[in-house]
Amino acid sequence: MAEPKHQIRALHTDSTVTVYQAYAPHIGLPAAREGRFPAAWKRDRMTWIKPSFLWMMYRCGWGTKEGQETVLAVEISREGFEWALENACLSHYERGLHADQAAWKRQLKRSPARVQWDPERDLRLQPLPHRSLQLGLAGEAARLYADEWTVSITDVTPLARAVHAHVRDGDLDAARQLLPRERPYPVEGHHLMASWKSDCQ
Repeated sequence: MAEPKHQIRALHTDSTVTVYQAYAPHIGLPAAREGRFPAAWKRDRMTWIKPSFLWMMYRCGWGTKEGQETVLAVEISREGFEWALENACLSHYERGLHADQAAWKRQLKRSPARVQWDPERDLRLQPLPHRSLQLGLAGEAARLYADEWTVSITDVTPLARAVHAHVRDGDLDAARQLLPRERPYPVEGHHLMASWKSDCQ
């Protein structure tokens, strides 16, 4: 069966969900070593978390892009993740969903989180028909993410390199075996689902 166009897929347990980010080593390595973000991590800036490993690989070029050489798997509480979803606004104005652009801008300004959908990627980082969630966190949400929601931080740069090596060798089956086991995240019935389905059509 075809994947739904808008669906959160993530590695998750009963209590946590794993998201991915990539940083320069001076941020990423201490974060992984200490299991929390260092003081150098700017808590007053928007940060984007991605539940999709392959979308993160597309964004950071398998950990080769400048400033994104350290790929982190950040395990956060499901309560925190769902709080962010509950308090999120779509990243783009959507006619018919918002009363007008001014109303959307007001909502965007007061919302600590933003929902954005981008084409999911395959192992060759080519776009797929269905979308992958990005969740932007700012203000209160960014501080809660860094200091309260985070359960563990793991440096998965070696995993990114291993998967990429198999892709370069043309062994996609071996690459696929290494991927995190992402599965649909249970948010059916969530009040934002109708909004998400309108985004990025």
